[in-house]
Order: sequence, then structure tokens, then C-alpha cells
Amino acid sequence: MANFAKPSVPQFSVDVYQNEYLPDGGRDVDAIVTVTATGGGTSGAAGVPAGGPAGVVIMVDRSGSMDYPPAKMAGARAATAAAIDTLRDGTSFAVVAGNHTALPLYPAHGRLAVAGARTRAEAKEALERLTADGGTAIGTWLRLAGALLDGEDLAIRHGVLLTDGRNEHEAPEALRAALDACAGRFTCDARGVGTDWEVKEVTGIAAALLGSADIVADPAGLAADFTAMMENVMGKGVADVALRLWTPVGAEVVFVKQVAPAVADLTGRRTDAGPRAGDYPTGSWGDESRDYHVRVRVPANAVGQEMLAARVSLVVPDPLGGDARPVSQGLVRAVWTHDVAMTTAINPQVAHYTGQAELADAIQQGLDARKSGDQDGATAKLGRAVQLAAASGNADTAKLLSKVVDVVDAAAGTVRLKAKVAEADEMTLETRSTKTVRVKR
Repeated sequence: MANFAKPSVPQFSVDVYQNEYLPDGGRDVDAIVTVTATGGGTSGAAGVPAGGPAGVVIMVDRSGSMDYPPAKMAGARAATAAAIDTLRDGTSFAVVAGNHTALPLYPAHGRLAVAGARTRAEAKEALERLTADGGTAIGTWLRLAGALLDGEDLAIRHGVLLTDGRNEHEAPEALRAALDACAGRFTCDARGVGTDWEVKEVTGIAAALLGSADIVADPAGLAADFTAMMENVMGKGVADVALRLWTPVGAEVVFVKQVAPAVADLTGRRTDAGPRAGDYPTGSWGDESRDYHVRVRVPANAVGQEMLAARVSLVVPDPLGGDARPVSQGLVRAVWTHDVAMTTAINPQVAHYTGQAELADAIQQGLDARKSGDQDGATAKLGRAVQLAAASGNADTAKLLSKVVDVVDAAAGTVRLKAKVAEADEMTLETRSTKTVRVKR
């Protein structure tokens, strides 16, 4: 059992990187917003987060395919036990066993338990009774997790979902409805074990619930992965943090995307926050830093004019139960000039993350083309991905790409598709395609 110290509520800072200069008639303003949370790591005596207690629900696939090979179910039991051991004392938790239905494996009465020596032992004993049978309906697992977490007064609500197969026993619309119902209620990390699951399903779950997604091709790696996930959750100090954008009359937000540590489009998740302001959800935070790419379209102005294009702030829940409050802020500016050198200079941060977003898109399009038999399209897109990975220093993605293509000239993006590609290698590249590297400042 890990005896974690108490995470404090972090303090947020906002830094804006942009080229504010526009040519005559220019309208689009790009900025990279770096949000840094400090002081939210473990400090002080053991206990619950400063904002209130944390709750975690672990959803384990128990469909019939988990016994083929038996190592998958054995790995799932070991991983869940490792995650339970990593829970901080006082954390509320439950284990849900999922197939075409959802069963509260522990506690069996449908409430959360409180982590301690006795409840950890009971939960691990219940895991030994976990058997594989039936189909897969992930939406039911998520709805049960949401109900369990809603039943407690919690500051941090988080789920961990493990599956080995496709969501074949409920309609796609049912899973989508479950995700819509759970969004904003808890965050969730999703993992696929083996190679028989659908990448877009697992990554879609994580994206909708503001969590991470990954592949664990070898079940033997599950315990280490679950331990690392739970350590990350135990380090969170505040949940439900929103990025708030205020824009002046006549200006509009074109998009808001998280671009580090991974690409995630938040544009469609805006909720109104008063006149000309909108909130974009960012989930839970501990000690960490993330980057966001914001594009604002402003009214065209004459040369020599300048304006505030946007005000960016963080909105953090009040730990005492009051209204959420904005903390820290950064300003996005627009200045019109005839100076061509100033208007054509691309801010290094904006250029870097534009390339990282293109890299993720090129990988997805290249793999889709490869699956459909479009060899030329796959070669072109994956070649461009190799070129972008090399130029940005994204060594991890470059290594994954080399498992799918033979690289002739990385700088030029010249590649050849490999005749044979291990399914695990292709799925790993697809699952991790959105992971980015930070810009060097």
C-alpha cells in the first residue's frame, strides 16, 4: 500500500505566446496558452485532497474473450490489485466487473468503500472470484461508475476502464449517450489489452471523459501501467477546472485545442459563461503544465490600430463550496501593421504545435488509407508524418512510425510501407498518435 501525502490545491499561472502582428485586413490571431499548476503535488500529512476526498471506480472487462488467452484475465486481476494497493488511505473506491451488463464486484452493495487495510484485502479477495463470460457493453459500465461516484460527496471523481474487445453488445448510439451522460461527472483513463479491441472506441472514451488512452499489448505490463495511472490520480489536487475565453464584440473563437501533452479538440465542448465568455473543460490537475492552441477571429482593423483579441483565465471550483472563481489570466492581442517582416514571422510555439497537430492527423489518415488498401495515400500521409516527427524532435512517434514504414529520407518524408506489420505495432502507433512533445523555449 502506498502512503501518499496530501495533495494541495494547486496555484495556476497562464503564459501566452503569439505573434500579435496582423497585415492590413488580417483577422485570425493564433496563440499558444501555457497553463502551469504548482503546489498541487503531495505535501504535508497523509490524508485527502485539500478540495475534498477522491473517488475511483475501476471497470474491468470480464467478457468471455478475457480468457483467450488466460493471461489477460490474470493480468487484469493483478493490475486491479496493484491499483487498489496504490490508493491513498481514505480514498473512496469500487471495482465494477463488466460484460454485456455491469456488476458491482466490490463492494457488492453498490456503494463505494473507503480505502484501508481491510477494504483492500476484501477487494483483492473479490478479484479472485472474477470470471470471464458474456459480451461487451461498455456504456453500461460507465453508467454504473457514474452512479457510484455520484452517490458520494467527492472532490475528485475518476474512472479507470480496461477492455480487450470491441463494444459489440450495445449500439454505438448507446455508448455515445453514456459518454454524454458521464461527461463532466468524472474523468476516465481507458486501456486496451491485447489486440482485439477497437482503437477509436477506446481513444474516444478517453477523449470524451478527459482522460488518457493507451494500449497494453502484453497483459504482463498491465500491473505497472495501472500503478502509474493510479499514482497520477492520487496526485490530483483539484477537479473540474475550465479554461475561460472572453472575446470582445465582433470577435469569435475559431477553435480551442489542447496540444500538449496530447492533442485534444475542446472547441465543441464550450459552455457559456456570461456575455462573450465561454468555458472549455480541462479536467483534474496536480503539479503539471499543459499547452493550448487558441485561434480567435477579430474584426479587420486599419493599420496602426490594436485591440485585445481575447482574455484567457482559469476557472477553479471553490473548495469551500462557493462559486467557481477565475484565477490567473493572460491576454491575446492583435496589432495591425504594414511591416511585412513582423506580420509574416511565425511564433515558434504556434508553428511547433501546428506541426504536432498535423502529425497526429497525418498518422490517422495514413493508417486509415493503409487499412482501406490505398497504398499511395498511406505512403504519402505516413511519409509526411515521418517528416514532421523528425522536424519537431518527436522521437517516440518517429520510433513507432519506423515499425510501420521503412524510412528512406526522414527530412524529405520519403518512406516505403512495410509488407508485414505486427498488429500491436500498428495499434500502438494509432493509439499514441496524439501524444506530442513540448516546444523547446
